[in-house]
Amino acid sequence: MKKLAAISQRLTRDKADTLLLLGAALLVLAPHAAHLPLWVSVACGATLLWRASITFRGTRMPPGFLLLPVSLAAMGAVFATYHTLLGRDAGVAMLVLLVAFKMLEMHARRDLFVVIFLCFFLVLTNFFYSQSIATAIMMVVSVIALLTAQLSFQFTGAVPSFGRRLLIGARILGMGLPLALLLFFVFPRIQGPLWGMPGDASDGRSGLSESMAPGNLSSLAKSGETAFRVRFDGPAPAPHQLYWRGLVLGEFDGRTWTRLRGQGATSSIAMTVTGRPLRQQVTLEPAGKRWLFALDVPAALPQLEANTVSVTPELELSAARPIDQRVRYDVTSYLSYRVQPKLEMGELVQSLMIPWGFNPQARQLGDTLRRIADPARRVSTLLTMFRTENYIYTLEPPRLGRDSVDEFLFTTRAGFCEHYASSFVFVMRAAGVPARVVTGYQGGEMNPVDGVMTVRQSDAHAWAEVWIAGRGWVRVDPTSAVAPERVQRGLAGAIPPQDPFGIAGLGSLMEGVSENTLLTQLRNQWSALNNDWNQWILNYTPQRQHALLSSMHAALSDWRVITVIVLLLMLLFIGRAWRSQRQGDPIDALYSAMCLQLARQGLPRAPDEGPSAYAQRLQGSGMAPAKQAAVARFLALYSAYKYAPAAPDARLAATLKSLLNESR
Repeated sequence: MKKLAAISQRLTRDKADTLLLLGAALLVLAPHAAHLPLWVSVACGATLLWRASITFRGTRMPPGFLLLPVSLAAMGAVFATYHTLLGRDAGVAMLVLLVAFKMLEMHARRDLFVVIFLCFFLVLTNFFYSQSIATAIMMVVSVIALLTAQLSFQFTGAVPSFGRRLLIGARILGMGLPLALLLFFVFPRIQGPLWGMPGDASDGRSGLSESMAPGNLSSLAKSGETAFRVRFDGPAPAPHQLYWRGLVLGEFDGRTWTRLRGQGATSSIAMTVTGRPLRQQVTLEPAGKRWLFALDVPAALPQLEANTVSVTPELELSAARPIDQRVRYDVTSYLSYRVQPKLEMGELVQSLMIPWGFNPQARQLGDTLRRIADPARRVSTLLTMFRTENYIYTLEPPRLGRDSVDEFLFTTRAGFCEHYASSFVFVMRAAGVPARVVTGYQGGEMNPVDGVMTVRQSDAHAWAEVWIAGRGWVRVDPTSAVAPERVQRGLAGAIPPQDPFGIAGLGSLMEGVSENTLLTQLRNQWSALNNDWNQWILNYTPQRQHALLSSMHAALSDWRVITVIVLLLMLLFIGRAWRSQRQGDPIDALYSAMCLQLARQGLPRAPDEGPSAYAQRLQGSGMAPAKQAAVARFLALYSAYKYAPAAPDARLAATLKSLLNESR
């Protein structure tokens, strides 16, 4: 603050106001650098630096014949980048460039306000890309800076200090906050994401794919983005029980696993559940996919607002439309179950099919396992092979060729969960055991502050299911045979810390950190705050608004509630009147402040000294001329206010405040 004040004292007022506007515009434009092309950010940065240089050096603005071709070239570059001038990204890029170029064309006060109003609109466009708390705080700061710049250009005569103007800008924003909250909670809301745009809603989203090939999940596991959050109705299950079921992959072409073709919704699944039900409230982040997740296995269909949920014979939960906004649903699961103890012949054949001409060594291993009569022992034998031989669990496995299963099982012996699940299911099918791949998430991080578990993309996982007569589909996780730490402590506890700045390095760093450290507590508090923001602000749907208004209507129908509201309003008005009466005349308060300020400087007013006599005595006090003039004018105006017969000026208080600041 002192540095800004020192700089502003060395600059003329016009230069200081222009630099303040440049700083406010930079606050608005900076967040867009995260999603716009690099050349746009470089062009904007260079333009703002050029404008700052012009301001400091006092040189002329560039002529219009130079700006016109530059602007046309920029618009052409936007079209070349996005192949359109319409839509979210192209429109924001053009608007960002327009604000930067307009800085070089500010010749009149009207141009200044055009830039400010464009920046206000750009504040809104930041929410097209992120609606987090950090973005909201950044935009509040940007709005205060813009209001401060706008006020600076409108002052005439003496200008308050930068801190004072900043405080006025914050007060203006605060005055509009109650109306904004009222409109947010009461104004009719539309169905769908408020800041989403057609055609742009699913861009850049990450999540599980409908297919699985070597490298798919290992690349996804490097992402720390939140997949969904879960609140349990009761204690959470143990870490090794946290299998979040997603997609079931039953077809293999030698390289990639995909879902079975022609699988639609079903109305009934042969399933028996035992044990206590586990009720979960899941808040799913938008990923542009139709799949929902629940603990393995879900016992009933969850309900979504304005979207229909169905289940496939493989117990996959899917919505009728892609999830392009954050949704919340309740689902009940059972950890002890028996699913489809009997299968039709066609289903058995599908679960035994492997592509011809691929992976001969894995086929031979399956033929060897066929000699074991008990299918369950075939499963345990293969798991023992994974457990006892030198297999490695890694995020960066070697590349595999045409016979990927053979190369993994007998050559590289290093892979991620998709390698182990894929090879396990292939060998089991070759051994005559029906099997399939299941993808989803395993684990989650519990926040002790709010009791909400966060499941991240790094928790993406693949496991297997085998079918045993009389028992049905049984979950088998071959990864746990190689790296049991993956199931017990998550990915960070199972991967060696190859990259100290990656997820593994972060996990090893946090491994020895106590949960009671300040850093961990702050992290948990921030995570809980983010979850509350998502639940109560971003997930404020039309249905929740209707429920809120209905509850308000029911409350206002009660005479006791109305009585309490009336009494509170009466107390509020009485308190304001008492406070206003206690404060007295604001002009007298300013006079008292001036007397106190002069007393601190060694020039106290005598008890019997009026404002005119006080002013005469101060003339020989040795004060600086500018300060002396401000004090003399202040005392003259106050004396006229108290003793002159003319009516006081309506702007007297503002003038006295300005003179009080000048006399400091």
